[in-house]
Amino acid sequence: MLNRLTDTLDFQARALSLRSERQRLIASNIANADTPGYVAREMNFAQALRDATGATGSNGSNIGMQPATALLTSQPGHIAIGGASGAPGASSGRSDSTLLYAAPSQTNLDRNTVDMDRERASFADNTVKYEATLRFIGANVRTTLSAITGQ
Repeated sequence: MLNRLTDTLDFQARALSLRSERQRLIASNIANADTPGYVAREMNFAQALRDATGATGSNGSNIGMQPATALLTSQPGHIAIGGASGAPGASSGRSDSTLLYAAPSQTNLDRNTVDMDRERASFADNTVKYEATLRFIGANVRTTLSAITGQ
């Protein structure tokens, strides 16, 4: 019972952390909307969550895959996890597998790929999901506290 509770809270905490990282990424895109040559970045949230949780199957069981942090560089051109500063994803210690380049919706003369409509929608969507994750954590904690106190 305790392992199930810990696993649930750990999953939600990792999801909250990834939502926070995605919000930072979207905010960076918005801040650089007028920067010539800036290429917007996006996070593959589902893949990042699978990597962070060790890739659980649809029934919730671990299917034997190792987390992304266990990957090794197998080719000379690969960037090591926590690699060189300035490499995308290096600040968070995450591999580049979950960070993508946003596809430009229209061509710009300054080669900036930030689409403000898409970024605003992504920002609002991620905010709602961040708040939902907070509510899930709060509900789990209240349920556990209620079970402990017997009320």
